[in-house]
Amino acid sequence: MEDKFSRLSKMKEEALLGGGAKRIDAQHKKGKLTARERIHLLIDEGSFEEIGQLVVHRSTDFGMEKQQFYGDGVVTGFGKVNGRLVYVYAQDFTVFGGSLSETHAEKICRIMDLALQNGAPVIGLNDSGGARIQEGVNSLGGYADLFYRNTIASGVIPQISAIMGPCAGGAVYSPAITDFILMVDKTSYMFVTGPNVVKTVTHEEVSSEELGGANTHASKSGVSHFTALNGPDCIMKIKRLLSYMPQNCDEDAPVYAYTAGDESRPALDTIMPDNPNQPYDIRDIIHEVVDAGSFFEVHETYAENIVVGFAFMGGKSIGIVANQPAVLAGVLDIEASRKAARFVRFCDCFNIPLVVFEDVPGFLPGTDQEWRAIITNGAKLLYAFSEATVPRITVITRKAYGGAYDVMNSKHIGADMNFAWPTAEIAVMGPKGAAEIIFKKEIEEAADPEAKLQEKINEYTETFANPYRAAYRGFIDEVIKPSETRMRILRSLDMLKNKAAKLPRKKHGNIPL
Repeated sequence: MEDKFSRLSKMKEEALLGGGAKRIDAQHKKGKLTARERIHLLIDEGSFEEIGQLVVHRSTDFGMEKQQFYGDGVVTGFGKVNGRLVYVYAQDFTVFGGSLSETHAEKICRIMDLALQNGAPVIGLNDSGGARIQEGVNSLGGYADLFYRNTIASGVIPQISAIMGPCAGGAVYSPAITDFILMVDKTSYMFVTGPNVVKTVTHEEVSSEELGGANTHASKSGVSHFTALNGPDCIMKIKRLLSYMPQNCDEDAPVYAYTAGDESRPALDTIMPDNPNQPYDIRDIIHEVVDAGSFFEVHETYAENIVVGFAFMGGKSIGIVANQPAVLAGVLDIEASRKAARFVRFCDCFNIPLVVFEDVPGFLPGTDQEWRAIITNGAKLLYAFSEATVPRITVITRKAYGGAYDVMNSKHIGADMNFAWPTAEIAVMGPKGAAEIIFKKEIEEAADPEAKLQEKINEYTETFANPYRAAYRGFIDEVIKPSETRMRILRSLDMLKNKAAKLPRKKHGNIPL
């Protein structure tokens, strides 16, 4: 019996070493944590239970039977993050470069199956050279098994992917299906085809960092939702992200202790510029309205003309969607519409109420936008809001023009409560453009066309560029003082906490992709 226990101890020790001490040292020299170090930082002390520690690959081609390591390049198991169950896998770059084999994939699939059955988030810590080429189609089949499970689990349990090293070729599609992607600056990259292939096919000279680095995907492609400075920072961001989410689609997000006090925010009464065309940072309003220090922005450097992120109000998780007047005047364009639509759908999947701050002059005009399908892409955001059954509250701070007024969670597409500040302007278009169209002939025939134009602009502004016409029709529930915004939202969220709305029975909708 002692010999058996000794053998087991030796096997587990070898599994813990992964590819060996030398390769672990090489990982550290690159500024990267090992797979087990990452899990140690993520999971509550003493709560991690490993599954499949002694698994080895089954390949016998190309001398692979002589190179076997326990765990086969991925550490899988379950544990707790801040006392809440999660399932996790961490690819081990010290074993065959973290490449995915048939057994490697089976271990991850096992974790995903358990997560789905038990209703808990899955966290993938990716650090892999891609498919294990010695296994051919077995490796490709393993990737497909992952993609299928990612898809089936989508909207049922939260799925988070941290790219902490290379992620190339088919490997990128599993993270792409998950809810959130985090990347580490100067350490991780993602691309379908690498720099060498790009150079061969298109003759472009590009580095891995330029092609698919963290900053590239955070600001240009929008593939990455968060950028971390290093491995520990990435782990901390994962923990914070989890704090806003429920365990699964049948639960509510956790509620944190909160003591009610004076909910008035007088600073908001003077935050709006006197000039209606002067920009301001919508984040200043968000920070005043939500619980102090709780706003966690998603996609911070991508499509910056719209701001999305999580926050707490009264200790309860909410999702925020807000036009950003400081960038492109807050217009909706292709990237902003896609960014917001994806976020809205995540919040709706996981019972997180939505709060919208609206200051939008319309959709971005131009041939580039039209030819790249602003119609279809703008409709994604419209569809996402219309389909959402969670509590939905909108505050119009300034402009709400044209079709963008409808799209940004208007009462007409199912919003529950809609407020407006006295500075709100709700109309088909801006006063100047409207006056030039409506009073075109009158202005042309006037002795002083410029004076007549200004007169008609003022007339249109007085009639339409205010929130009261909409309030008379019930499209706005109330025109409120800006300082009352937090209090009104808190009361509305409390009123809507038991909202039970259901969509018509169907297999699924057909969102305009």
